[in-house]
Amino acid sequence: MDEQALLGLNPNADADFRQRALAYFEQLKISQDGWQVCAKALAQRIYSDDHIKFFCFQVLEHQIKFKYSELTEVQQQLIRETLITWLQAQMLNPQPEKTFIRNKAAQVFALLFVTEYLTKWPKFFFDILSVVDLNPQGVDLYLRILMAVDAELVDRDVVHTSEEARRNTLLKDTMREQCIPSLVESWYQILQTYQYTNAELTCQCLEVVGAYVSWIDLSLITNMLLPHIMMLFFLQEDDVDFLARFSKLVNGMGQALITSWTKLVKSCDMKSAQDTLQAIEAKVALMLQLLIHEDDDISSNIIGFCYDYLHILKQYWNRLVFIIFSLLQAIMLAVMKKLTYDEEYNFENEGEDEAMFVEYRKQLKLLLDRLAQVSPELLLASVRRVFNTTLQNWQATRFMEVEVAIRLLYMLAEALPVSHGAHFSGDVSKASALQDMMRTLVTSGVSAYQHTSVTLEFFETVVRYEKFFTVEPQYIPNVLMAFLDHRGLRHTSPKVRSRTAYLFSRFVKSLNKQMNPFIEDVLNRIQDLLELSPPENGYQALLSSDDQLFIYETAGVLIVNSEYSGERKQVLMRNLLTPLMEKFKVLLEKLMMAQDDDRQMALADCLNHAVGFASRTSKAFSNKQTVKQCGCSEVYLDCLQTFLPALSCPLQKEVIRSGVRTFLHRMIICLEEEVLPFIPSASEHMLKDCEAKDLQEFIPLINQITAKFKTHVSPFLQQMFMPLLHAIFEVLLRPAEENDQSAALEKQMLRRSYFAFLQTVTGSGMSEVIANQDAENVERVLFTIIQGAVDYPDPIAQKTCFIILSKLVELWGGKDGPVGFADFVYKHIVPACFLAPLKQTFDLADAQTVTFVSSKIVVWYLFFFFQGPECIHYLQQEYLPSLQVAPDIIREFCQALQQPDAKVFKNYLKVFFQRAKP
Repeated sequence: MDEQALLGLNPNADADFRQRALAYFEQLKISQDGWQVCAKALAQRIYSDDHIKFFCFQVLEHQIKFKYSELTEVQQQLIRETLITWLQAQMLNPQPEKTFIRNKAAQVFALLFVTEYLTKWPKFFFDILSVVDLNPQGVDLYLRILMAVDAELVDRDVVHTSEEARRNTLLKDTMREQCIPSLVESWYQILQTYQYTNAELTCQCLEVVGAYVSWIDLSLITNMLLPHIMMLFFLQEDDVDFLARFSKLVNGMGQALITSWTKLVKSCDMKSAQDTLQAIEAKVALMLQLLIHEDDDISSNIIGFCYDYLHILKQYWNRLVFIIFSLLQAIMLAVMKKLTYDEEYNFENEGEDEAMFVEYRKQLKLLLDRLAQVSPELLLASVRRVFNTTLQNWQATRFMEVEVAIRLLYMLAEALPVSHGAHFSGDVSKASALQDMMRTLVTSGVSAYQHTSVTLEFFETVVRYEKFFTVEPQYIPNVLMAFLDHRGLRHTSPKVRSRTAYLFSRFVKSLNKQMNPFIEDVLNRIQDLLELSPPENGYQALLSSDDQLFIYETAGVLIVNSEYSGERKQVLMRNLLTPLMEKFKVLLEKLMMAQDDDRQMALADCLNHAVGFASRTSKAFSNKQTVKQCGCSEVYLDCLQTFLPALSCPLQKEVIRSGVRTFLHRMIICLEEEVLPFIPSASEHMLKDCEAKDLQEFIPLINQITAKFKTHVSPFLQQMFMPLLHAIFEVLLRPAEENDQSAALEKQMLRRSYFAFLQTVTGSGMSEVIANQDAENVERVLFTIIQGAVDYPDPIAQKTCFIILSKLVELWGGKDGPVGFADFVYKHIVPACFLAPLKQTFDLADAQTVTFVSSKIVVWYLFFFFQGPECIHYLQQEYLPSLQVAPDIIREFCQALQQPDAKVFKNYLKVFFQRAKP
């Protein structure tokens, strides 16, 4: 071996040595005898360095994985002997190999197993067992090999080819016939030998049993191992590592038994099904014991068995109600207990442990939902009992118990079907248990509990059950005060304030009809939360700018949905937005004078927030409550007058343009024609010093105006049409580096936006905007459309271009079209319809391509409609012969085009292009 190269395997080696080691590894992989050098090194224990040994196993792994079939039978025998020799040496080794070496060796053994077991090494496991016997180091390697074999055969995270899947099925079937009973016997011997002396081997063995239980004969486990395993459980029930593996094993056994029971019931083998059910029920007590274990990992491991078992109980509920009742209660109590937070949970700085508990809670929720399917009445009664008991004395109860009581009420909303009380009644005599619990929740004072988890759960629950307040609106004031004071939006925790801002918005929106008596009081109370915080005042606002968006939207919803007159709504909306406008003017002046980059950015962000807040209030309007009907048009026009001058600011253009552009989008939706006078100057500013991204974001704005106002904006479109196109062409023609993928993608997206703009103009009945340009500009535009249809390998752009062409042919194809358009159709549009599909790169089997071909059918049909016999003559006598298309194919094409049924022509097209391709 290259000793110098091997030095680079040391993790502390410098970059040059590591690079040399990597190159040496690649050299050994491709060389004829590199693997033999490594095999010899392992068999003869030439090297003591761990990294070299690992390196040798890697080379063998590559040989077995990718080049094994190239070896002679003698060479394959050498690999088998090498591995067995290495394994024998481990029995005598005073110190076991490092874990990473043992794992890699196990992987190599497993690879050789899947390659040779069915053909040349049927005694694979017997040979290994004869070497390792009950030697602790040998047992460790044997168990690792078994886990590696299972990973090769059944690991669901590995994507197998259909051939590998068939091979794995055959391997498992053969193992079941030839060696599984012997393997189970070996596990029994290992557990019996090491149950008191070696916890690590015991746990490893349980892990193996847990892995194999899903695909081997369960009776082998039940008859031989289960009594022994149960004894182990009682001996080691305080060992968390052992129980983590043990719970996985019980879960696997339980789920496998339930799968068997399901199949037996379906096949009507009721005797065997009953026996299997008894075997399942024998494990239920153990399942419950593990489910309620204080360690969440152990509990989580058994949830699958519990979930599946509840499905069995659901089927037997009517017949065995009294027997099942206590069992369900036990599972419910276990779930309720395990939902509870630990004292150590860090609510202010949630890390990995906290994230794992959140995921665990989601699993428990699934169990709760399944419990509700078995007996919704029992679940409701259980939750009600826990909830009422806890809230009667919440002041003296630990936070986690109060939180879980409210959480259970929250979870009932999804768990219970509507027929079991997930609705509320205005008739108190018909009030459901949910309604009673909600009344308790909002009157108990628990919203004042001094823990963030309880506070958040309170607000989440009142928002989840907002329909309660439509039938009992007398409780709305109490909840509104909780949202608005130190319990909610003014809480000491930023996390609570942030979440409450969102929940408050939802609460007000869902109950807008009930809010009228409280509108002005709420608006006054949130006034300080609406303040825009300039960067220089050093004041730490209670809410972030993102949170303030929800408060502004809430204020807008309160005003717009009120029962006030239009005049009063206008006053309230002006009171809401005037401070923003005034602050905006001051901040813009400061930005124009700012020298420091950081200060410029801070001011620009603040300006952007101001525009965003104003924009967010407009989300309150609807088709039933328009800006005009609410008398608020003038207020928003004043906002436009205030915000648009910022577009001329040369500093922080990207940030400011983005905010103003978003506001314009909202105003185009909300306002009528009164917004139009603002569009020309806004467009002029936004087209200055444009980059591809600026144009991409500007074009949708113009499309929106065009689609909404149509002919009303025709004069404006005619005026700005060519300036916009010049800006687009200038960006598209800018040189870019050949390998700059980002620039290429930006240009592609801009080109699509450009064609989308032309499609909007033509589709909105304003093709005269193009026709009225100078003849030279009209021609240039038309040529870009032809270019997009034929030259760019972008199906989306090509389809758009053919839609535009078909619209132009429809509008201009008759006698009223622009001078020279008919010639343009003959010379360019017709060839475009043929040239693109006839290219070698054009894939007629592609679905998107077929859609693209279909988009050209309209062009041909319209062309034929307007030109008639002249069109057929041109195609038959001039154009198609110029493409070297055979006369009989030309004749077929023209006949198909003249068919009255478009489907005939469409079906023929694909055949035509396949036959006409050179």
